[in-house]
Amino acid sequence: MYDFYPFSVVPLQYPYNALEPYIDEKTMFYHHNKHYQAYVDKLNKILEDNPVLQRYDLESLVVKANSLPQSLATEIRNNAGGVYNHKLYFSTMTPNKTQPSDFLLKKINSDFGSFENLKNKLKDNALAQFGSGYAWLVYTNGCLRIIRTANQDVPLLTLNYPLLPVDIWEHAYYLKYQNRRNEYFENWFKIINWDEVEERYILAMNKRC
Repeated sequence: MYDFYPFSVVPLQYPYNALEPYIDEKTMFYHHNKHYQAYVDKLNKILEDNPVLQRYDLESLVVKANSLPQSLATEIRNNAGGVYNHKLYFSTMTPNKTQPSDFLLKKINSDFGSFENLKNKLKDNALAQFGSGYAWLVYTNGCLRIIRTANQDVPLLTLNYPLLPVDIWEHAYYLKYQNRRNEYFENWFKIINWDEVEERYILAMNKRC
């Protein structure tokens, strides 16, 4: 069970070296096997001491975090967010070359003007984020939008359905790219799993109707 306590790291659907040369094997190993795992372990430890919260799935924990007492809210927001964000980040990358289908591309062109405009806006947000965080493609009120969040914050799930995150914490790219976040983004964009993004888009439309 990945979405209920006790939480587990979702295994990669590809080897750690499969995304080379865009993301190197060492980065993938430490990011998935150490950083992601640490968020899972910390979240499970928090819930072990708070059995009432164990019945909530991951998305519910993220949504509920801000209604909890402040000390617990921060821990849940940071660690449930870290689990949610990493799970989605790794699932929306692939070593297989994909591209948006005509169905998804029509929506992209409608909301952004062109696929290139979507890429540029996502990139601008990734580069503009001060410090650690994410830039996101989300579905909101029938529209595709680009937003960014700090640290392990998750887009407000009561309004947004996250489709695609780019992780801009330094541990996601620094071993290979150092401070060259622009180069990391350009190469990450080549390994997006657009099939997964489209599946999430269809799910978002169904959930929001």
